[in-house]
This record gives sequence, C-alpha cells and structure tokens, in this order.
Amino acid sequence: MPDLYDGPIIDAHHHVWDLGLGRHPWLAPGARVAHRYGDYEPIKRDYLPADYLRDIAGTGVVASVYMEAEWVPGDGMAEVLTIERYREESGVPGSMVAQAWLDAPDAAERLAELAAMPAVKSVRHKPGGATSHAEAEAGVRSLLSDDSWREGYARLAGHGLHFDLQTPWWNLDDAHRLAADFPETTIVIDHAGVLASRDDETVTAWRAALGRVAEAPNVVIKASGLCVAGTPWTVEANRGPIEDLVRIFGAERVMFGSNFPVDGMFIDFRGLVDGYREILSAFDSDAQRAVFHDTAQRVYDPRPLIDAIS
Repeated sequence: MPDLYDGPIIDAHHHVWDLGLGRHPWLAPGARVAHRYGDYEPIKRDYLPADYLRDIAGTGVVASVYMEAEWVPGDGMAEVLTIERYREESGVPGSMVAQAWLDAPDAAERLAELAAMPAVKSVRHKPGGATSHAEAEAGVRSLLSDDSWREGYARLAGHGLHFDLQTPWWNLDDAHRLAADFPETTIVIDHAGVLASRDDETVTAWRAALGRVAEAPNVVIKASGLCVAGTPWTVEANRGPIEDLVRIFGAERVMFGSNFPVDGMFIDFRGLVDGYREILSAFDSDAQRAVFHDTAQRVYDPRPLIDAIS
C-alpha cells in the first residue's frame, strides 16, 4: 500500500463570508432554508480569509477555490469584486466560481463581465428540479433541460468558463445529456452528486447514476460535501463513497474539496484532510496527487498562496 500522501493540496471548494455585509439571505438571523445537513445555525458567523488560513495551517493546502455562497440573487459581480479584494489582500482564494443566472434576460452581459475577471474560472446556478428519486423517475426535470437556461449555458464555452453543478444524483441523467450536447464545456459535479444518506439502496442508485454521467469525458467531480446530517464525518462512513468516485471517474477527474466552513460543523479541517489521506492511500501515489492537487490545478488553475504573499 502506498504511503499517506504528503504533497501539495488544492482545496477545490470552500467559502468565505462577512455577514456584516448583509448579502447572504440564508445566513441572516432567523433565516431557515432547507439544507441536507439540517440545522446550520453554527455557521451563521463571519468566516473570513484569516479564519480559513488558520484552519488550513499545517495541512498542506497550497491554493484554494472559492465557491459562490448564495449571495443576494442577481448581484454576482458584487460578490466577485468582494472576493477579489480578499484574494489580493490575503491570497485566499486562488481562483473562484461565480454566481450566474443563466436564464436571466441579461445573462449574456453578466457572463461577459464575469469572464473578464481573471480569477473566475467557472459559474454555478443550482438547477432545481426533482427533489427525490421518485420525482425524477416520474419525469420532473430541472433547468438543465430548459431551453432558455440552455441558451445561457451555450455561452460558457465561448468565454472559456466551466459550469459547477450542484444537484442530487437523481438529476445526473439530465447532466449527462447536457454534457453530450455541449462537449466543449467542462461540468464539475459538486459534492459528489449530493449523497445525503448511506443506506444500501441509495448508495447503489447513486453509484449507477455516477457511472452513467461519467461516460461523458467533459465531466469531473468533487469529493466534497459528503457529510450526513446528525452524523460525524468518519473514515469508515466515507471510505466507500470516496473510493467509488475514484474508481468510477478515474483519479484524474476527481478533486478534493473541503466545503468549509459548512463541513466544519462535522469535523475540523486537519481531521478532514487526514481522513482523505487515509482513504486515498488505497490508490497509488499518482492517483493520490491527482485527487489532492492535479485535477483542481488543471480545471481551476488557482494562484498558489506562496505567489500571492511573496
């Protein structure tokens, strides 16, 4: 068995936020939105680059990718400019995924603005759709199949932007069709296709859905967001899903993401990284480096922290 990975790490999915700005409605006092993790009250606090840097200290993280954090809808450029200021002041993040409403009347203009920002490598627009496997089987479709939304999506390739897709695994057949129709655009599946439980039936169906969407070569996936409501993050609970991701997609199409501070409700950053190191030691050193660093480097090209502070 290979040694535990001790090389550089890129965190391909994290947030930072200043709640004093009042730009995150879901994190406002008294706000409650449906969340797969249940009660998220513990993360209703500022989480700034200094907090993130403290969390990653000594873990091997050399660069990071910011994920849009449900900023006030339609105000994505303001979020990008805020994060860009953090980036220049602290080096966090190295690159970013921006909010973009692909079915908005001004989508063309907004995408052009975002693409002009060098740190923006991808956009995210959660597509809604079926809220259960049964609804998906009954024919409930997401925005991934909507003609107006797809017109916006079609513009991404021209701007060299990727698309980050956060949707439950039962909507991934829509994603497979989207990937086939727009082969020049990379789809990054966030949070491993949102595996919110570990019962055998769910895991089997999730694994099958991943196998189908992995047939599209322009799809990659994040090993992130794998916590389960009410359950601590453990190696035992996550070994199977993480190994499945690597075996289904190949290590060169899988990347580590912390989803901090959200997943910090379940485990500290060092514990998370050490858990991934233990799980990924089942694979050879090249595969480990791909998941921890090379895939995210290729997809997001984040500026390293050492370059930002030197």
